[in-house]
Amino acid sequence: MNDEILNALLAGFPLPSLAIDRRERIIAANTEALTLINQQAIGQNYVTMLRQPALLDAIETTLTDGMARTTHYLSNDGAQDTTFRVSCRAVQGLGQGKAGVVLVSFEDITDTEQAGQMRRDFVANVSHELRTPLTALMGFIETLRGPARNDAQASARFLDIMQNEADRMNRLVGDLMSLNRVEGDERVRPTQSVVLNDILNSTLHTLQHLAREADVIFETEFPENPVSMIADGDQLKQVFTNIIMNAIKYGGSGGRVTVRMAESAREPVLRAPGVRVQIIDYGAGIDPIHLPRLTERFYRADDHRSRALGGTGLGLAIVKHIINRHRGRLRVESELGKGTTFTVILPIHEGP
Repeated sequence: MNDEILNALLAGFPLPSLAIDRRERIIAANTEALTLINQQAIGQNYVTMLRQPALLDAIETTLTDGMARTTHYLSNDGAQDTTFRVSCRAVQGLGQGKAGVVLVSFEDITDTEQAGQMRRDFVANVSHELRTPLTALMGFIETLRGPARNDAQASARFLDIMQNEADRMNRLVGDLMSLNRVEGDERVRPTQSVVLNDILNSTLHTLQHLAREADVIFETEFPENPVSMIADGDQLKQVFTNIIMNAIKYGGSGGRVTVRMAESAREPVLRAPGVRVQIIDYGAGIDPIHLPRLTERFYRADDHRSRALGGTGLGLAIVKHIINRHRGRLRVESELGKGTTFTVILPIHEGP
């Protein structure tokens, strides 16, 4: 009856849970716990089933002194590593001879651990991105106060470099603020009615001077009828500005950038009416090994070149979050020496 009560109790627990008695045997476990550790775990010594030293120590000491303890247990579901927070609690009056048992429950905290790691990585990346221009600024300030104090030519050159470094920090701070805003809005559906043709034409007009400086011409292929949709016009302009600027900077050697738009009554990836906007450059292309990570924060396919061209490594992360807010998709195709194609797929909503 004792074991039946324990099994019935553990079956009602939402977390993987098991009970260990004074003989160090696993005497009860729910389905989730058996799936996690071993389907044949009941009746076995807990040491042979759990194995990880930190957890074994927690169970052993709880069996000895009855004090509650918390530790961690690492597992792998075949696709990724999983981290569990494990609670060990002594319960009197159960088990063989009612000598008491230790209840062990496993709480999956993988998402929390990953979020914490992402925050740590983010802080480390921001610190790294800011340290380089700050170090340069401090070095030039020291030089201008010392050896170059009376050297007008050197002072002018150093001040130009300092201006560039300050601009770089300003762009980084601006992109961080923009990323924070778009992440905050990601679950808020847009309500504006916009004409996508107008947004693209406005974006191309704004970037025309940059294209002229890079000796790049724009080619456009738009449908005759305007494409109307529910969207955030300012955010979509930000998306196309970032992608087209990248096409000019990194694909400008091809001499042209094509912006192509096509409307579809049923977009397969959306299973709904949609529109595809392709931004195509004909430059050096991107090694396919980099494509899955392009939208990660601070990830650069060509770190040195990106920094030299003023990139912060956040532009495509911002693009990804904006497209997610619009329930769209982003596709990137590239081949070395043959250019790159960014495809933005957006649903055409009748209303918010």
